[in-house]
Amino acid sequence: MSSQEDRFKPYTRNSIKNAPQWKFLDTDQQQAVLAISQVLPFRVNAYVLDELIDWSNIPDDPIFRLTFPHRDMLPSAEYEALCSLESGESRETGAALVRNIRLGMNPHPAGQLTHNVPHVNGVPIKGLQHKYKETVLFFPSAGQTCHAYCTFCFRWPQFVGMSELKFDAKDAASLVDYLKEQPHVTDVLITGGDPMVMNTKSLAGYIEPLLIPELSHIQNIRIGTKSVAYWPQRFVSDADADDLLRLFEKVVKAGKNLALMGHYNHPAELRTPIAQLAVRRIVATGATLRLQAPLIRHINENPQDWAELWTTGVKLGAIPYYMFIERDTGPRNYFEVPLAQAYEIFRKAYQQVSGLARTVRGPSMSAHPGKVVIDGIVELGGEKVFALQFLQARNPDWVRRPFYARYDAQATWFDQLRPAFAEDKFFFEDDVPPGHPGILLPTGLHHAPAPSARHATDLIAVTS
Repeated sequence: MSSQEDRFKPYTRNSIKNAPQWKFLDTDQQQAVLAISQVLPFRVNAYVLDELIDWSNIPDDPIFRLTFPHRDMLPSAEYEALCSLESGESRETGAALVRNIRLGMNPHPAGQLTHNVPHVNGVPIKGLQHKYKETVLFFPSAGQTCHAYCTFCFRWPQFVGMSELKFDAKDAASLVDYLKEQPHVTDVLITGGDPMVMNTKSLAGYIEPLLIPELSHIQNIRIGTKSVAYWPQRFVSDADADDLLRLFEKVVKAGKNLALMGHYNHPAELRTPIAQLAVRRIVATGATLRLQAPLIRHINENPQDWAELWTTGVKLGAIPYYMFIERDTGPRNYFEVPLAQAYEIFRKAYQQVSGLARTVRGPSMSAHPGKVVIDGIVELGGEKVFALQFLQARNPDWVRRPFYARYDAQATWFDQLRPAFAEDKFFFEDDVPPGHPGILLPTGLHHAPAPSARHATDLIAVTS
């Protein structure tokens, strides 16, 4: 049973002034939180405030940067306009300003609600995305929030009331029906938001239907979650924490691999005793826990932090999985790191860990054509280049085919790179078949038209 101290207590824009730590922020910092949270989602909880943030190191504490809005996330003109809303602008004027700022932050990168959404007889299936042949993503409506919000989150439009960008499914029926017709699919990723905000009974309502004999081809059930860092009590002391672990055991007993895709952005999130206990309890069920996160300026640029995170995870039984590149949405300019610098950070962190932690892959960009990893920076034929590969791709034939881009010290995303050796285009830009490359659909099923090769390097907001 949960204790009084372990009960979840969230704070939002409307209630953060009631948090004891609010007094630790100066007037300018408080104004930034209130102004920018009109545009970007803001939610934190007592565990994050009490246990993860070092209030003697404000504003530079990484978890503070990770959860609290900051002045430099927006251009000066936009920030000043937001501040003016506090001094009497009409509600209609304020709503229009906020919407315009949001629309300027690329809230709908690369058509995520069209290019990856499967269709049955021309009708899109709400709450599903199918980008790669083996993996289907599922967005349960009850899991479209989080215990606390990350300031860099690429799914921020899900949380701010932009109804046209809301993406969810009310139950698992459409998922099960779709999977029955997709024998090549082996993996289902349940994502959000955070599915772990659901109570165990609700979560079971989405997971247990995947255990039926007709879906024997589903080998892996993944759950994308930040709760392991922001609310580890979910696995330890919540009222139904033991029931949750029994659900995990049920999935494993049914012959499935249950993998929690744990989002840890900084080793501080894995230092507390309860966070470490949560990992041990998860792993003891037979489930696996994988560590993944984007590289984010102001938060985890130190290679030592990554090495500590991966090493601690391995010691507890977790598996280092991905270092991602931050995506092209939201306050990107505040968080982005040049690709060349990202590669060096990854390389220096990788050098510090043993082979057990070298399961990690990166730095990886989840771009429109697939997951592109930077394998190195080398000189070939007298030209300095990025060596690249697809770890996953819309067309399976692209995977692990080396290709090269001209070195660009300022580039921060895949669509800023140009082919090396005076080539006009990358190899895959002439290899985009109609429909959804790489996914073999039965009669009556199809995907929205694939984007043209010209847009093949656009960002798509999918993680797996």
